[in-house]
Amino acid sequence: MRSYTPAAGYHWLTPLYDFGVAVTTRERIWRERLVDHMAPAEGDIILDIGSGTGNLSLAVARHSSGVRYLGIDPDEAATRIARTKTARIIPVPEFCVGFFSASAVACWPAPTKVAICLVLHQVGLEEKARLLREARQALAPGGKLFVADYGEQRSRLMRTLFRLTIQQLDGVHDTQPNADGLLPVLMREAGFRDVREVETFRTPTGAIAIIEAGKPTA
Repeated sequence: MRSYTPAAGYHWLTPLYDFGVAVTTRERIWRERLVDHMAPAEGDIILDIGSGTGNLSLAVARHSSGVRYLGIDPDEAATRIARTKTARIIPVPEFCVGFFSASAVACWPAPTKVAICLVLHQVGLEEKARLLREARQALAPGGKLFVADYGEQRSRLMRTLFRLTIQQLDGVHDTQPNADGLLPVLMREAGFRDVREVETFRTPTGAIAIIEAGKPTA
């Protein structure tokens, strides 16, 4: 049976996830900026890999109407929260409980944009690479990938905060590749083009980066 790290690190903390991530990551700031960079427009199909409690769906709805949002997450409790929080959005966001792969979302239309938020630092190096390869496969030609996650920890302060918080919660083995700046490398190895870090945010738990990449049209 496959395992995963719950939204807040432990299943019993899931109801506290929204409060915790808001306080420890300056979430409202970086998530709103992520949506600005994604520039969702009417007709877009957005796939949220690791959709958690649905916060990206809410941010997208605040930004633009007429966007079809699709979220997948293995955490059933978090998904229940997401469905409750987003029930009044039109069109209603669609959530699926399960582990992400291109085949797992084959019943949905190919997304024009894919987002992966605060997921890749919680999984091992091989799983990071697999998720990025599968995201490229699922993405429509010419589509965009946006990763918002702990990136390279460039300053002594950010490295220290990251070590004392995220690495204590999620472990060093899975999180260190992020801190070493490997996410852009893995995105290029997965076949994405024009990979660039568009913005970075200093938070009480380390630096969070927004990284954008594209899938070639052919």
